[in-house]
Amino acid sequence: MLKGKNILLGVCGSIASYKSAELVRLFVKAGARVKVILTKDAASFITPLTLSTLSKSPVYSTYYKEDTGEWNNHVELALWADVFLIAPISANTMAKFANGLCDNLLAAVYLSAKCPVFFAPAMDLDMWKHPSTKTNLEKLKAFGNKLINPGTGELASGLSGEGRMAEPDEIFEIIENHFNADLPLKGKNILITAGPTYEPIDPVRFIGNHSSGKMGLALAYSCAEQGADVTLVCGPTQLERAHPSIKRVDVTSASEMFEEAVKYFDKSDICILSAAVADYTPVSVADHKIKKNTDSFDLELEKTKDIAAYLGSIKKKQILVGFALETQNEISNAISKLERKNLDFIVLNSLNDKGAGFQSNENKVTIIKRNKEQLSFDLKSKDAVAADIIDVVKQLI
Repeated sequence: MLKGKNILLGVCGSIASYKSAELVRLFVKAGARVKVILTKDAASFITPLTLSTLSKSPVYSTYYKEDTGEWNNHVELALWADVFLIAPISANTMAKFANGLCDNLLAAVYLSAKCPVFFAPAMDLDMWKHPSTKTNLEKLKAFGNKLINPGTGELASGLSGEGRMAEPDEIFEIIENHFNADLPLKGKNILITAGPTYEPIDPVRFIGNHSSGKMGLALAYSCAEQGADVTLVCGPTQLERAHPSIKRVDVTSASEMFEEAVKYFDKSDICILSAAVADYTPVSVADHKIKKNTDSFDLELEKTKDIAAYLGSIKKKQILVGFALETQNEISNAISKLERKNLDFIVLNSLNDKGAGFQSNENKVTIIKRNKEQLSFDLKSKDAVAADIIDVVKQLI
């Protein structure tokens, strides 16, 4: 979302400037690059050292660096930014911006900025309500600048009312949503299954497979990074790919995965079934550990519920993607599964491809569409494979 974004933060003279430190921390934690411009009055409320330490970048406050006389290029700062946020912005700076006054570095950068500009006012109640402030506010909005409305509460003067700068987490969410708005999967709910399933034999043993869950987690992360809200139904794995937009539901058995997949399918726009689900499960599970008392042991198995087939039979407008892991007759078997389970396309893995398959960090896949068109890819990282798969999903959208 914010990873790799350039955020230029202007800080004006206000008691609310202490909140700017938390804003910087939130942006840096999210992976953004932050530069701070501090007005002369703001330095009376918060030190440049605090903001430079948190942002890991020098703080700018004057046209020239006092120790070297080197110019702080306001045009370069403006061009560097993906977004320009002034928080807090004072009544004085609002008036300067609205009327084109340029007597400090912050104002010069503002007048040079071509990126989106957000401003979060902080001032006393009467100042906020004054007609001149309202006039300047409307001017700034007319210029295309985006207002972050102040909150209501106790003010530094002792009065209570509107004028408190919005809280850092609220501002952070607004800036994050700004970048998310253009993401290709914004607003999409995506259900992904990942990992193996374990079918219990007794309290100690189970039937399982070698799936690591790496492919499914890569898909979930890729979708989340492109703006989707992801529900990840995950079988037993120690792997983590944390993201604020991923809701992880951990399961163990095929029956549990079936129940959770059905539960979330109806509200999903897209469903990607990458889990390696057991085809069979023991008919009965022993209450106690089975002892090795005989030379042979018979285990009766029954079919598990077919998640892909069931979801394919009830799907409405969802895009349904399946996986096929084959060792022989790969293409014909994958096409058969695509048709039988009413999938929109299927991702074929072959264990015959060196370097691909379970546990590996790489994969080599062939995507087969409903019209039998085949897209074959070279061996690449599972993150890159996930991106290829999501590109096909976006074409269908």
